[in-house]
Amino acid sequence: MSANTQTAEEIITLDSHSAGIPIKRLFHYHDTLSVRVQMFAAVLSAMVLLLGLAYIREGQLPGAYRQLALLTGFMMWGVYSLVGVFRRSGGRRNGLLRISKAWLTVVALVLVGGFITKTTDEYSRLVLGSWAVVGFFSQAAVYLVIDALHSRFSDSVREPKRTLVVGSGRLARHLVDAIGGNRWLPDEVVGIVDNNKSGRDAWNRTRCPVLGRTADILELVERHRIKRVYVAVPLNQSDMLESLHHKLLKSNIDVIWAPDIFSLPLINHGSREVAGVPLLSLSESPMSAESRLAVKSTLDVVGASLMLLALSPVMVAAAVAVKLSSHGPILFRQQRHGWDGQVIEVLKFRSMVVHQESDQTVTQATKTDPRVTRVGRFLRRTSIDELPQLFNVLGGSMSLVGPRPHALQHNDYYSSRIGAYTSRHRLKPGITGLAQINGCRGETAEISEMAKRVKYDLEYINRWSMWLDIEILLRTPFTLFSRNIY
Repeated sequence: MSANTQTAEEIITLDSHSAGIPIKRLFHYHDTLSVRVQMFAAVLSAMVLLLGLAYIREGQLPGAYRQLALLTGFMMWGVYSLVGVFRRSGGRRNGLLRISKAWLTVVALVLVGGFITKTTDEYSRLVLGSWAVVGFFSQAAVYLVIDALHSRFSDSVREPKRTLVVGSGRLARHLVDAIGGNRWLPDEVVGIVDNNKSGRDAWNRTRCPVLGRTADILELVERHRIKRVYVAVPLNQSDMLESLHHKLLKSNIDVIWAPDIFSLPLINHGSREVAGVPLLSLSESPMSAESRLAVKSTLDVVGASLMLLALSPVMVAAAVAVKLSSHGPILFRQQRHGWDGQVIEVLKFRSMVVHQESDQTVTQATKTDPRVTRVGRFLRRTSIDELPQLFNVLGGSMSLVGPRPHALQHNDYYSSRIGAYTSRHRLKPGITGLAQINGCRGETAEISEMAKRVKYDLEYINRWSMWLDIEILLRTPFTLFSRNIY
């Protein structure tokens, strides 16, 4: 292990904010008739547009275009549902951005599918190009019209539901802000109640005043004509939930519990139901859903294959240079932890002279490390030494994007010093990742440097999407010449 100024007993923990937990997921999704209408309209507009452009170009509707329109409809339904294009709040600008990303994904899938099946010659490039561009604008227009009609209809027929929030902590503040900023919810928060004097004194939402304590809640419900109550108190105060629930049963109002789980180091948290039992997931891999796993695996296989084809001359040149520069094998093999902590063998071009290290320690390369060969220094600086891991990706032990795998000895060392360190293994390790494009590369001489990497790794796990993977892949080439790489 490299020199480190921290003591062996020092523990660095990562709370939910430093780990990048997206607390704003609360009220992130809605599922209404409007969603289904928007989805159907978007799919229909894209299919009709494709067939219309094909008819204008060909004077008829060839079978290839009819098949493509049907296939596009299924792909759009799957991709748009997976991304949650119409199930998210956040304003029309964000809605248009989600449509553009999802539509580009569908177009990319169509092009990749045509390339793989060698059917691109059956379609007019003019038709497909026009469809790709005009398709977005047609969906955007349909989205804006339906959204405007829905908003006008909802505002005219829906009466605000007067709401009370129990609590004054971080979750309560977030609830008040989220409810007020989400036009899909009919709730109107009129105030909060809390037994914590310091929380009441620190409350700073002027439009949502402190109305009193929980002992006064029945009187407050009647006085302010409350129809819904959210209970958002810390876990150590959750015992008040039962008494509040029994009190409010007599008032015929909605009582909703918002458990304050955000004080925990959450990993891809969510909720679902099994046999009528509500379940809260505190720690779960984003790949637990088969659809997400299929999307990421497809991106890995297609991307790694294309990269191997494009970079094969570079890899051949690197292999020859390694072989001629020093004695030893071309590839360096090292055991590291992979998905769910399984031990995998990671491939790299050898960049050091052949040497023997003890089983207990693995010394990281430093700026003037004598073990690094002249060729190896160039390979490490340009990250060409990592390219053999594309075979790891094709073999299924790694992904193109994910937390970087570390040596087993490093994991043993840091897991007892950095809270939630091993949670970074909830995804396949990647050749590149969110930490790497944010400058966290090379030697970690301080524990704080590794803690920063872990922070980005957990943020990636919680934010994972296909678009995030694509963004990281596109940004990676611009970070290859970091000064921290030795």
